[in-house]
Amino acid sequence: MHLPPPDLARSPRTGYTRAHWETAADALLAAVEPYATEDRALYHFPGSRQSWSGRLSDGLEGYARTLLLAAFRRDETALERYASGLAAGVRGVWPRIEDRGQPLVEAASIALALRLTRPMLWDRLDDSTRQRTAAWLGDALTAEPWPCNWELFPVTVGGFLESVGHEPEASRKAIDRGLERIEQWYVGDGWYTDGPGRAFDYYNGWAMHLYPVLHAWLADDSDLLARYGDRLTTHLADYARLFGGDGAPMHQGRSLTYRFATTAPLWLGALTGHTPLAPGETRRLASGALRYFLERDAVDAHGLLTLGWHGPDESVLQGYSGPASPYWASKGFLGLLLPPEHEVWTAQEEAGPAEREDAVTPLAAPNWLIQSTGSDGLVRLHNHGSEDVRYDPYYTRFAYSTVTRPLGSPPDNAVTVGGDPHREGLVPLGTGQGWAASRHLRSSGVEVTSLVVADGAVEVRAHLVAGAAPGTEVLLTGWATTKGGAERAELLPVHGLTGHVASAGVVDEALAGVVDEGPATLFVALARLTAEPDPLPLQDLAAVEVRRTPAADDAHGAYDLSVRWRTGPERRFRFLAPAAGPTEVADADGARENAASGGSTASAGLTVSHERSAAPSWSVKPR
Repeated sequence: MHLPPPDLARSPRTGYTRAHWETAADALLAAVEPYATEDRALYHFPGSRQSWSGRLSDGLEGYARTLLLAAFRRDETALERYASGLAAGVRGVWPRIEDRGQPLVEAASIALALRLTRPMLWDRLDDSTRQRTAAWLGDALTAEPWPCNWELFPVTVGGFLESVGHEPEASRKAIDRGLERIEQWYVGDGWYTDGPGRAFDYYNGWAMHLYPVLHAWLADDSDLLARYGDRLTTHLADYARLFGGDGAPMHQGRSLTYRFATTAPLWLGALTGHTPLAPGETRRLASGALRYFLERDAVDAHGLLTLGWHGPDESVLQGYSGPASPYWASKGFLGLLLPPEHEVWTAQEEAGPAEREDAVTPLAAPNWLIQSTGSDGLVRLHNHGSEDVRYDPYYTRFAYSTVTRPLGSPPDNAVTVGGDPHREGLVPLGTGQGWAASRHLRSSGVEVTSLVVADGAVEVRAHLVAGAAPGTEVLLTGWATTKGGAERAELLPVHGLTGHVASAGVVDEALAGVVDEGPATLFVALARLTAEPDPLPLQDLAAVEVRRTPAADDAHGAYDLSVRWRTGPERRFRFLAPAAGPTEVADADGARENAASGGSTASAGLTVSHERSAAPSWSVKPR
């Protein structure tokens, strides 16, 4: 892809300006043109891959997602081509929209594009084509979506159809129904789960926020925009921390092949005026992500987006991923709706959060801890609240980063007890200044209570194993770095671990230990992921002490853990299994957080059921 020369005066960090975004959009649109069918209703991209929805649906996906790109680009020449395809598609080429079918997803992209470009596309169609299009889209108003972000596709279709006067009552009903349903998944602090359970990932930004905010903005509904816009503002304060200094988004969650779709909520905040980010920071984060992927083979020799992360890579795909799926990256061009004179385009780039300083930031709603270091721009996500076993390993690892990826056997950033590495049934135990904790129950009845404490690039990882037979082997793994990369990983034993074991070259280091006699055994390690060329020795940066002590309020005794950083305060924690009832946690700042050992509690608006296992339900709290 041939881009304009970098503008280092306006964009000293990426060199990218609006001209780079326009050129990238034009190149992507030009590259897909040869793969349209003769009637332009379908786009069949090369390769043998086919999604589980089949070739016809995949061809519709190619049309819909590239149409969205043309709509954001407001390219009238391209839109004329898509108008021809639309006329053919609704005359019987496209599959019907049915319950939980992929055409429902693509209908939302088509409806959004039509709504955004109404004077250039919809208003220029002949009346019969408009009627057929409305009738085809109309099936989305009553189609039953999957219970997740799919609930917003009928909302998006309904918003367009209501705006053109088609079945206004049915359209309004679809809008209200979808918006009402997603309320059950809003957990506060700007975060949604993607359906039932605790699936937190980028879908928060490019789906759960994108569609409601765009709908409210396009409908000019000030009340609705205030509601969803305020949530977006809150979310973006967290979201901006998930981009590395090199522009990379966090490598966590499903649908990673959408790549720079991760930039959509950044642009959305600027477009609607609901963002805490400075204009120059918004553009720096977005342009950094676009540049990151364009420089790492996201586009092949034919100018097509590949199925993968950098280049082609089937390991990041799901069954629904078809040859055109990567073109939901089109959402990343939302910023082109902002006029050239908008300050987000004219301001000088500003550093993103990962570049400004070292930071360890607790996110209470997803129960994450975000750890970033300014010297190398690395961002690490410590996951003590998100799981979706359908998409393991992209949800169930203890940690993710912007420079590593979850890998195989043995799994990285995992705890294996008696050969079982699975982590599900996760119970968040709270976050605080520099820490996050959780508990999960294995099918064997073994319960693992986990804590991470972080400062700078250093991590203290503690895992208390209860309910396992004495002598059971426990294996801890750390970061899996890329061969030839600048980053390095370390994992050092502190307590309960006898030393390093071979790891088949997948993860850099693994530590082993065995379960002792007694109700539970604590395993503690020091870890670090860094790209600093000559970092201080890891063991010199933190002093960790573990004590086994009886306690009056604890029938089984307790483990006390203290962490003394080379610079900064000492942090103390206690692992315990209280005789009865949930334990409320107050951190050093006095903010009350949830670290319950039983019953039902609420944290950040999310109600979680904490069921006792056969083993004692241990908890961890700061002291």
